[in-house]
Amino acid sequence: MSKSGSTKGSIKDGEAPDAFDQVGTGDEIKLEAKMTLLNGVTVIVGSIIGSGIFVSPTGVLKYTGSVNMSLIVWTISGIFSMVGAYCYAELGCMIRKSGADYAYIMETFGPFLAFVRLWIECMIVRPCSQAIVALTFSKYVLKPFFEGSCTPPDDAARMLAVCCICILAFVNCWDVKWATRVQDVFTYAKLLALFIIIGTGIYQLAMGQMQFFTFDHYEAPAKTAPEVTDIALSFYSGLFAYNGWNYLNFIVEELKDPVKNLPRAIYISCTLVTIVYVFTNVAFYTTLSPQEVLSSEAVAVTFANRLFGPLAWTIPVFVALSTFGAVNGILLTSSRLFYAGACQGQMPEILTMIQTSRMTPTPAVICMALLSMMYLCSSDIVALINYVGFACWLSIGASVLCVPWLRWVQPNLPRPIKVNLAFPIVYILCTLFVTVVPMYASPVETGYGCLMILSSVPVYFAFIAWKNKPKFFQKGVGGVTIFLQKMMVVVGPKNQVQNTLQFYSSMSSMLIILILYHTF
Repeated sequence: MSKSGSTKGSIKDGEAPDAFDQVGTGDEIKLEAKMTLLNGVTVIVGSIIGSGIFVSPTGVLKYTGSVNMSLIVWTISGIFSMVGAYCYAELGCMIRKSGADYAYIMETFGPFLAFVRLWIECMIVRPCSQAIVALTFSKYVLKPFFEGSCTPPDDAARMLAVCCICILAFVNCWDVKWATRVQDVFTYAKLLALFIIIGTGIYQLAMGQMQFFTFDHYEAPAKTAPEVTDIALSFYSGLFAYNGWNYLNFIVEELKDPVKNLPRAIYISCTLVTIVYVFTNVAFYTTLSPQEVLSSEAVAVTFANRLFGPLAWTIPVFVALSTFGAVNGILLTSSRLFYAGACQGQMPEILTMIQTSRMTPTPAVICMALLSMMYLCSSDIVALINYVGFACWLSIGASVLCVPWLRWVQPNLPRPIKVNLAFPIVYILCTLFVTVVPMYASPVETGYGCLMILSSVPVYFAFIAWKNKPKFFQKGVGGVTIFLQKMMVVVGPKNQVQNTLQFYSSMSSMLIILILYHTF
């Protein structure tokens, strides 16, 4: 998250404060373009590099079955992300609205599918991703205290993850400057950790440590290649590590000269991250066997214990700092999506309101923290990745579909960047592969993902499409909104659509589905 996300302003003559550096006159409210190319690159790199590179090596290797095949998956995942980002560059320069995927689907397919996308992101992708990162943080913090083959207790890991989320929620509610400083410091920590690992790996290669780089299957030598379903599931883990390449599009209104800087920022950051990820995996396999990687819940810690001797403690510390900062980044960026949805009347007004004394988006931060802690009912990181992967890539594929669709129905729209149609077509076909095939290979996770997505349909028609609700009901909802405003001392921006009911329906639906998930 860029520093441009810091809040400014004061309350004058009853005017509501704004958390997003909005400027304008009269009734017009717009975002101020202050982000440079370098800011854009740091937003994408900081958003992508989180816990994925430290937890996904296990998932990728588990499904590919060989070291060399896993490296190929990591490389293809990076290329796949670049193709998607290239398509997003056309959409971002054509539809210059904050909200990214949500705004593109709203313009292309209308409010219903846009709400489904918003529901997926707010109810599944963001909170589940934050739960994964928080769990990774807790496992790396606890791992040094459990030597040898001992693993940290699940309850301890979940409780520490809850503490991580609560502390960062407090920071984001107290002062946005604190949150941005946390993001800056911990971004440097994650890059330093990766560069140390890569440098060590290069030294190991120079010493001839290449015995594990083969296509041999680690379980059964007679098995020459993984199944098609295994390949699809391996991409879930690989692509999860690259998740975040589209975050710059969420704040495209704040980017200076987006026609030039948006595609440049995408190319630079995606290329850099792909190189870093591939070389980090190479470094791991210069020292660790496939069996060691699969048996480790903290690959970087195992790597450090083998090579760094008395300084082995430094790597888990850096990784913990990295994941701690990633949790902070999700809390920071999520408020943008809430804001975009509320402007269209599809998110509750309370989630875009600002705390009057601290000038922070307190309700949005608290909501995201509560949802994330619900997902911590499970401590299986690989299962959570499969769970979030299905919903995430299905919705991103729908966003890329906007490119050929708009070419057909609105060919005269101004397109400062015009990609070759082969790119979105290939991306959509690959997305179908990584979403449809795992339905057979991992039916439980994808089944609950479908259930979560389909739960948006009754919510939309009952609470958004239905406009003429009874007056007593509207008064009741308004009374609850006022009560929450008084409790948190928050007010909302001018001209914001009043719609609070979705908050309660979303919370109740999420709670019911999570109860069913962990019951059956």
